[in-house]
Amino acid sequence: MLIGRVLPPCTNKLVSDFVCCRHIRIFSFTVCSPALYVMKFHLHFKAIAYRFRKDNEKAKDAFEKASKGQEMISSPWDAAKHMENAGALAKELGLWNEVSDFYRRASEFYRECGRSQPASDALAKGASALEDKAPEEATKLYDDACTLLEEDGKEQMAFDLYRAAASLYVKLEKYSDAAAFHLRLGSAADKCNAVNSQCKAYLSAIIIYLYAHDFQQAQKCYNDCSEVQGFLSSDQNRCAMKLLSAYEEGDAEEIKRAAQSSAINHLDHVVIRLARKLPTGDLQAIKKDVGGDDGDSLDEDDLT
Repeated sequence: MLIGRVLPPCTNKLVSDFVCCRHIRIFSFTVCSPALYVMKFHLHFKAIAYRFRKDNEKAKDAFEKASKGQEMISSPWDAAKHMENAGALAKELGLWNEVSDFYRRASEFYRECGRSQPASDALAKGASALEDKAPEEATKLYDDACTLLEEDGKEQMAFDLYRAAASLYVKLEKYSDAAAFHLRLGSAADKCNAVNSQCKAYLSAIIIYLYAHDFQQAQKCYNDCSEVQGFLSSDQNRCAMKLLSAYEEGDAEEIKRAAQSSAINHLDHVVIRLARKLPTGDLQAIKKDVGGDDGDSLDEDDLT
């Protein structure tokens, strides 16, 4: 198969070359210096050849060198692509620190091109690759990926990233962080007028707080979210209200019934699993605390 490539003209002499890799013949035709030609093509094809032979270590190094070559000739887009290839190979080799480094550098190159979406995608790829082996770094990558889109006003493109980060935090049993990402999703959805996603995010945060035995925070979250008109009139609001009322009454059976609500069935699977495990913690202690808070407020208002 013959593939012809014509690139923008440079200033030196005419260079043409054939590069063969088994059954693939690649013809490149451009006007540039031999040194730049080597950086732009030779290292790239060398990396492909190593990867074809399953020599992943050499392929990874070759892609990294190819990326540096593209950077030297001011081609950040191609440099980013090579860095992503190096990151994927680092994952196969189990070089987890390098995975993060390569994908972060790829993201930086995409940002040089003014492209926030692929820059965010590169970080998300790194996060996904690291979820099992380096989850703490993965959460940082997800956070940075979301931030890139937020700064560019593309919050709607980050919805899946918020959910992925929240799910990972649940896996790490960092429930406050998981709830915070759902609230962040709710805020992003509000800017995009995505009311359904917003309401589901708020209900998810409340469920996570309840699962973590933090009734007070769940109640505060509900009160704050209820100030949003879209949530106030939603099925998710009614479900949250039933859950909180059942907790206040210490009624385990009512909590279980509320957890079977159709509003919960449409949440992320990770959140559904948490809801199905409710109630957790000491219900009677929660009921007592709620009763004590009510009593204190009555004493403070009693002027007789």
